[in-house]
Amino acid sequence: MAILAVIQGIAEFLPISSSGHLVIVGRLLGDTGESATTEIILHTGTLASILVVFWRRILSLLSTDRRVIGLLIVGTIPAGVIGVLIKTQAEWIIKSPLLAGCMLLVTAALLVIMWRLPKADGSYGEMSYAKAFIVGCFQACAILPGLSRSGSTIVGGRWMGLKTDDAVTFSFLLAIPAILGATVLELKDLVEDGISGEAAGTLAAGALISFVVGIFALKWLIRWASQDRLHWFAYWCAPVGLIVIALYFNGFFG
Repeated sequence: MAILAVIQGIAEFLPISSSGHLVIVGRLLGDTGESATTEIILHTGTLASILVVFWRRILSLLSTDRRVIGLLIVGTIPAGVIGVLIKTQAEWIIKSPLLAGCMLLVTAALLVIMWRLPKADGSYGEMSYAKAFIVGCFQACAILPGLSRSGSTIVGGRWMGLKTDDAVTFSFLLAIPAILGATVLELKDLVEDGISGEAAGTLAAGALISFVVGIFALKWLIRWASQDRLHWFAYWCAPVGLIVIALYFNGFFG
């Protein structure tokens, strides 16, 4: 649990895909990924990280930036629709280590593409609803393991003309309803399965670890984004993706 919590805290925010790393490491550790309980709890920890780091921006949504709430609702629709479809029709897709390896290569490519995009000065508060929807489509695609949610939505925001800082902020404001929605989808399974006191303690410890690690990782991402260094993470995603694909075809994932 501790290993997965650290991975979640780091990879949820850095553009290297937490879902992809959890699938890969979980399978290597012998976890078939059939239970979503651990994933729910770890995502709750990283959601708390976002609330702590961006609390001022979140409060402003209730006062001066109320229009952004509408943008977030529109931007959440694609991920909501795709998430429900995958949950009900093709959940096996998000458990595939081979897909995670392939999508890590796509993430690496996106980070390099973002680095090549021309500078922009747009503000997320002035973004159109159509552009918010397009950024939301990037987030929906990132439901696939290995395709970084943060990387995809930041690239989407930059492509829509946002300056880097605003693309980062909108990316993580957009993560709040997305993570909450995914949690609600899984709560039914959690309630039906039940949970022991010992397991509850372990999960709480995992959530705390992912929360603390997540704060540091999120601040790291914000700093590197302001320094135009996010493409450096491509040097992690591409080799890991290739290694995972090679391991898969050599039978390491069963």
